[in-house]
Amino acid sequence: MIVNNLVRAFKRTQVFNPQISWALNKHTLPDLPYDYGALEPTISAEIMQLHHSKHHAAYVNNLNVAEEKLAEATAKGDIATVISLGPALKFNGGGHLNHSIFWRNLCPSGGEPEGELLAAIKSDFSSLDNMKNLLSTAAVGVQGSGWAWLGFNPVSKRLHIAACPNQDPLQATTGLIPLFGIDVWEHAYYLQYKNVRPDYVKAIWKVANWKDIGERYTKAKSI
Repeated sequence: MIVNNLVRAFKRTQVFNPQISWALNKHTLPDLPYDYGALEPTISAEIMQLHHSKHHAAYVNNLNVAEEKLAEATAKGDIATVISLGPALKFNGGGHLNHSIFWRNLCPSGGEPEGELLAAIKSDFSSLDNMKNLLSTAAVGVQGSGWAWLGFNPVSKRLHIAACPNQDPLQATTGLIPLFGIDVWEHAYYLQYKNVRPDYVKAIWKVANWKDIGERYTKAKSI
């Protein structure tokens, strides 16, 4: 009874005070499903630690700051400030979304796609190797910082390759549902691969978590 009353009180508060709603729904840095050194030698423990505990953490912290300001501006009816917060929300929100997918897209054991996902890859790209080549080319070809993605088009029900600049989230940018992303920001590889991005992109296939990618494909198909 007490819990139900608290929930009802919280819901009423959400309607009248968006600041409290924000405070109770702050974003947090997700735990990795493996140790920092688990992806070695493909990705070093040092890179993983910095990437996760520093870069991803910064996106989470900055997203929370931006959302707090958004809640304050919304409560005040300050439309100009609400609009001005758009870039920060997109960049940091995209960074949080992209990395939350990225960590689970990787695993120490690697493996190969199978079942319906493999059939779809062969249908839409003729072969697994061709899909890998196309996605790798897109990743290497990103100018500056960004991501390359294998995504699912919920309208055509087909797989597609796409690249997004900076931290632009795939679905909000292209309408594609993200299945597997390759982070080509320099902080994802520079300490180990220096300026040779193609070597990093080639190596990352060794730790692609095809179980996770397949589960995302199955879920995307059901939407």
